[in-house]
Amino acid sequence: MDTAFSRSRRSKRSPQPTETHHEPALNPKEERLRKRKAAKAQRELVQYTVAAFILAAIVGVLMSVLRDPTLGIGSTVSILCLTLAFKYPRQALFAFIIYVPLSGTVTYALGGNPVLQLAKDAIYLPALIGVWQFCRRTRQAIIIPQFIKFPLLLLLTILMMTLLVVNGSQQLAADGEMPILMGLLGLKVLLGYLPIIACIYYLIRDRQDLYFMLRLQVMLVIICCGLGLIQYLMLRTGICPTIACLGEECFKAAVRARCFVGGSLLYQPSFGQIRLSGTFVAPWQWGWFLIASGFFGFGTTFSDRSPFWRLMGLISIVMVGVMAVLSGQRIALALVPVTIVGLLFMTGQIANLKRFIPIGVVLGLVLSFLAIQNPEIVSERWDSFVDRWEASPPHEFIIEQFEWSLNRQEGILGRGLGRATNSARIFGDTRLLETYHPKVLYEIGPVGLFAVMVLYTAITYTVYRAYRTTKSPDLRGYGASMFVFVLFISYFPYYYALDVDPVNVYYWMAAGIALKLPEIDAQERLQQRLDKAGEDRKLSKRDRKRLKAQQRTITFS
Repeated sequence: MDTAFSRSRRSKRSPQPTETHHEPALNPKEERLRKRKAAKAQRELVQYTVAAFILAAIVGVLMSVLRDPTLGIGSTVSILCLTLAFKYPRQALFAFIIYVPLSGTVTYALGGNPVLQLAKDAIYLPALIGVWQFCRRTRQAIIIPQFIKFPLLLLLTILMMTLLVVNGSQQLAADGEMPILMGLLGLKVLLGYLPIIACIYYLIRDRQDLYFMLRLQVMLVIICCGLGLIQYLMLRTGICPTIACLGEECFKAAVRARCFVGGSLLYQPSFGQIRLSGTFVAPWQWGWFLIASGFFGFGTTFSDRSPFWRLMGLISIVMVGVMAVLSGQRIALALVPVTIVGLLFMTGQIANLKRFIPIGVVLGLVLSFLAIQNPEIVSERWDSFVDRWEASPPHEFIIEQFEWSLNRQEGILGRGLGRATNSARIFGDTRLLETYHPKVLYEIGPVGLFAVMVLYTAITYTVYRAYRTTKSPDLRGYGASMFVFVLFISYFPYYYALDVDPVNVYYWMAAGIALKLPEIDAQERLQQRLDKAGEDRKLSKRDRKRLKAQQRTITFS
């Protein structure tokens, strides 16, 4: 396991998977020195890990005795995450990616304490500090892409003014509320995961790292959808009994209905109501996980070099489609097929008949078979979607939310950071706005909403540029999928997806992946020219300059 950040290998992997590069033989003295360094690093790893375990165990035992055993377990896990993530930020970032879709299950398996819902930050924040230290030490940018510096500075200025002027004045007149803490949490929700762009950018060193990350994401989708399917079957067969309800309770998700994985859910077949949570805390998070997963699965299905992993990508898309129907999430039922079809046209894969026709036929046959076998489920979900649309058309609902926010403005700085953030309700009175842009308007006013949209537009533009400048067809395919996802989330007006798991992580992760692709592409093309030239002296002056720059590149290891 790597214990520090180091300079990249002088010789990069060839883009051809069959080629190998042999390291030069070491003399006996160099070999002994290498072995001593490896043994020392291993001893440091063991000592640090043992010390972290002891510290975590002591605190966990104390919390178990003084407060609650569940809280003691949570404290032990949190301290371990904090200490190990700080020491090994690269591994911590991968652990963070794995934990995000499983966080709801872990939270409620340990008792559902609200503090546990922030457990993923115990992995993310120490890793972020490690990346920040790495960037300072190696003089690399922590803000990526550089194009967003001015929009980000503009938005931060407005946010600080809102926090000090609006939340600060509310704090002076507060009666049992904590508006400053509410504002800090609102700030964290709005921009807290933006540094993931830099984390992912430095985490991916080459094509193999890229494949590993995206294949890992596909496997997480398959695992989570499999667990969600088991949850559905356990409810359907009565292994998880249907809870008794009265009145409005029969139409709201509840934690006491929890089944197998995840958190609160709704299952009342006698009332035609089903809203599964899958592996997440609540049903709406699960719905957006399914929507986001379609983009990652699509990229692997059409762009991975391995036939096996293209098949895994296809399986993930099929499972996402099945769970979009079974889970009762109307927004997933509507958007999953729309986004998949949209991706086919926007990424140009519709013209790639060699891959599109087999995948399209298989996907169509599987979904058709499931629909024929379960016509009542498909009919019920469609009727539910139509009834919801007729009762509250999305465009009218969005307009109503905008009008409500505009009518409650008390100045150009809004009503205060966190005032429409659901997770900030522990610090004071909040309002529930179910669309993102009216929510931002309510909190930080029209100027703040303008600054937010400028930032998202800058990110979308740089991701588009990165995708368009990537020449390798498969890397370009991944970039196209990530660009469409960023574009879709940046401007989609319905629901507040950017405020909640997992989109508040996946949005920035997709941007980081897309922005790294041109560099990977350039490295591979330069290596190809180097291999073809044979010797440095045969390279052009421009290529020699690029080679020296590549050899000076600092990577995250």
